[in-house]
Amino acid sequence: MTMNTKRNLIAATLTLVLSGPAVLSMATAHAAGPQGGKQVQVQPLNADEAATLTFMREEEKLARDIYLAMDQAWGLPPFGNIAVSEQKHMDAIKALLDKYRLADPALSEIGAFNDLELLQLYGDLLVRGQVSYLEALQVGGLIEEVDIEDLENAIDATTHADLAQTYASLMCGSRNHLRAFAATIEAQGVAYEAQYLDQEVVDAIIDSPMERGGACGAGGGGKR
Repeated sequence: MTMNTKRNLIAATLTLVLSGPAVLSMATAHAAGPQGGKQVQVQPLNADEAATLTFMREEEKLARDIYLAMDQAWGLPPFGNIAVSEQKHMDAIKALLDKYRLADPALSEIGAFNDLELLQLYGDLLVRGQVSYLEALQVGGLIEEVDIEDLENAIDATTHADLAQTYASLMCGSRNHLRAFAATIEAQGVAYEAQYLDQEVVDAIIDSPMERGGACGAGGGGKR
């Protein structure tokens, strides 16, 4: 796959036209604790926030599904462990979809997507990752670089603290995943070069240690 082709694939991912739901009417939820019977209002998401949250669910699924396929193809780290982490990312997004009463776009079948551009991207990345173990690792790095920027943009675009907190946790996990892929690539004797983000940004991430604790609460697995 040429660099131009890779850039076109990623550009397609980032320019998806999301047919998100219209602004929701005010939802209500039961508060926990001593006032468990009291109704509290859940401030609705605007259309862009809802569309982004919906897209994130399938984007995390794409990462999980690719890593499951690469783990099956090569049986080598770090794919298996990171696939487990991506499932936690999916679960975190699903909890927010449920909270705001948004439909879940994620299909149960591995490699199946409602979004046709993500479906195409999955197929293209799958083919690339089956060329060699090194190419599979490069696919992982590319996915995580794109995820980091998408999550950063999502944080900047929301006014909801719960969304921003979840996205920040997922972004922490993605930084750890990028570190794991880069380290494994470099263990093959190949320097990791940025594929989507600026090289300076990638270097700052991979030259810093794995992040632990609550900031990566949605899972940041690197080692298998």
